[in-house]
Amino acid sequence: MRLFTAVYPSAGASAHLDLALGGVGGAAVADPGAGLRWVPKEQRHVTLAFHGEVPDGAVPGYVDALATALADLETFEVALAGGGSFGGRTLWVGVTGALDALRGLAAAVEDAAGDAGLPASDRAGGRPHLTVARASASRAGRSARPGERGSRRPRGRADDAAGSPLAHWARALAVYRGPAWRVDTVHVVASELGAGRSGGPLHDDVAVISLAR
Repeated sequence: MRLFTAVYPSAGASAHLDLALGGVGGAAVADPGAGLRWVPKEQRHVTLAFHGEVPDGAVPGYVDALATALADLETFEVALAGGGSFGGRTLWVGVTGALDALRGLAAAVEDAAGDAGLPASDRAGGRPHLTVARASASRAGRSARPGERGSRRPRGRADDAAGSPLAHWARALAVYRGPAWRVDTVHVVASELGAGRSGGPLHDDVAVISLAR
């Protein structure tokens, strides 16, 4: 199965982000146009480690190793803040707060994966983030502000030069700051490509492990 390990924002943090996105784009959030796909709210997460395709039989050992690794880690608070786009293709919101604790959590996940013989690409050690939307390659070469499909974006920033439809959203999210939430659980998630909503991935929790209280 295709596997990753992540933490999820609280319901309040996710709802606050929805309000911010609606304030920027209005109806475009529900109908962004062809080639632009929003990540479903229930799938928004901060990836700690991506494991890729792993044998089903290796997963229970990893879950056990992860539970042991997390047994002594305390909960901590983070918040969603700032944002941008990666290569004009991926719109993201950043993470602030107890980043050292978040990176320590990612390192513990990576160690547990290694103990269980699973690969682990650390996703929180550099720039922890939550993906909000993705643009197709064809749309990344054009500009569309929320509610202004097909319009040309002014030149200037790197994303503008790429002609990304996400540039306006990225500029708006750059000043975003959401409410803090407490990270107290870690999710091990199976991802089936193409099996979810609108041809996106289908995510199912394999395990949910609590941090120490």
